[in-house]
Amino acid sequence: MDFGIQIAKQHCLALLFAGLWCCVGAEAQVRYAPEGYSIETVETPEGVRFSATGLDIDDNGTVWVATRLGEVWRLEDGGDWALFASGLHEPAGLLCDDDGTIVVAQKPELTRLVDLDRDGTADEYVQVTSEFDFHDNYHEYHYGPVKDAAGVYHGLLNLDHQAQGTLNLGGAMGSVGGFRGWGYRVFPDGTFEPYAVGLRSPAGLGMSPWGEIFCIDNQGDWVATSKLHLLEPGKFYGHPVSLRDRGGYSVELINAGREEDFDRFREIPAIWIPNVEVANSPGNPEWDTTGGKFGPFAGQIFVGDQTQSNLFRMSLQKVKGVYQGMVINFLDGFQSGNIRLRFDDAGTLWVGQTGRGWKSKGGKLYGLQKVVWDGTNPFEILDIKLTDTGFNITFTENLDQTQIDVGTVTVQRYHYPYTRNYGAPKTDLETVEVQSVNLLIDGRTLAVKLPLLAGKVYEFEINRLQSLSGRRVSVPKAYYTLNELVYP
Repeated sequence: MDFGIQIAKQHCLALLFAGLWCCVGAEAQVRYAPEGYSIETVETPEGVRFSATGLDIDDNGTVWVATRLGEVWRLEDGGDWALFASGLHEPAGLLCDDDGTIVVAQKPELTRLVDLDRDGTADEYVQVTSEFDFHDNYHEYHYGPVKDAAGVYHGLLNLDHQAQGTLNLGGAMGSVGGFRGWGYRVFPDGTFEPYAVGLRSPAGLGMSPWGEIFCIDNQGDWVATSKLHLLEPGKFYGHPVSLRDRGGYSVELINAGREEDFDRFREIPAIWIPNVEVANSPGNPEWDTTGGKFGPFAGQIFVGDQTQSNLFRMSLQKVKGVYQGMVINFLDGFQSGNIRLRFDDAGTLWVGQTGRGWKSKGGKLYGLQKVVWDGTNPFEILDIKLTDTGFNITFTENLDQTQIDVGTVTVQRYHYPYTRNYGAPKTDLETVEVQSVNLLIDGRTLAVKLPLLAGKVYEFEINRLQSLSGRRVSVPKAYYTLNELVYP
């Protein structure tokens, strides 16, 4: 590819979006923070618009960042930054590969950056794949990659926004074709395969510790609220316009389709993420594999949100072969919009940030921060798990039993409708009668008995509860997506 042209494109993009910087909000205020956790700001290169849209850490512990304006930087010992590559077209993901190269998801292609002479600068920009269409539409983002145990790369392709010739079904997002709105994979022999369809703005891609691929799609047309999905071959994830690239469909057939037609074969999310209350524009899911170095949340999923300038966490439960689970806010007050997360070997969570275009509660346009745990055990809701009679709510510390009664937990439930509208409200919202609340023998788990219905989001709020040390949780509200019942 001609990288001179790519550099010129970056300058045009910078001018195009210069008028959008004013959309960024004032400095974010801290509303909730678990005890023992603090945010540290990492100094970035002076004079560089360091919108960290790609972030990874190599086997040597070196932090690598791809910026929205097309550069790749390396954080060296001593805190100095070194420029590794430039001229890329708005990358939105970066992977440190096993062979020491860097793989970047830029808009027109997946690219491998190679330092041939080992002088610290990329000499070769090798195309891994470009077997998808890019129409130079600003919203045709390219996310990823992640690499599985078989050496297969996985990536995600955003839909366009009002591109010429797009199929958009009257909504904000559309597709001109070329596998926009698809998840794809590239095999070691270079074979490109689009394998999952119906995504909208899937800004979050991650691989679980057991090797499954998950993605987070952002709220908008055909997406009631942001959501977490297990990404599987052949499945349809809800946004119909990308079906134009699937065999058996045509633009005419898709245009004639009704919501109930597409609803019959769409995949249900593992977790619904309530809009505004938790997130508006979430990024990649990052599993806590630190083995307790980041506190009591080992095995859970952390995600940053670009709009709310916060972090939230999720916990999965598999029931009858189907994923479902909890989502809860974790920490806010970051300087900019959080879009990329990565844990290092010491248990520190690095947070890549950008405030470009969409308003962020954090006041800065870009940056890099990290979350550090000082070893203090916070008092928080640790997890929520479905049982055959209700839910078990586990906390990070033993509870004061004198504070526990049937009013300790307030519960509501609702569902999100499938509609072509831009987002959708909580529907059929109702208060659920809590029949009993009992403290289990471990001293930190509440067994909550209540009526259960599949296909609902259960919203829990903790009232008046204290730990044995007299502390209260910083986040009293959590949400559980119930797709399948344990019994029958």
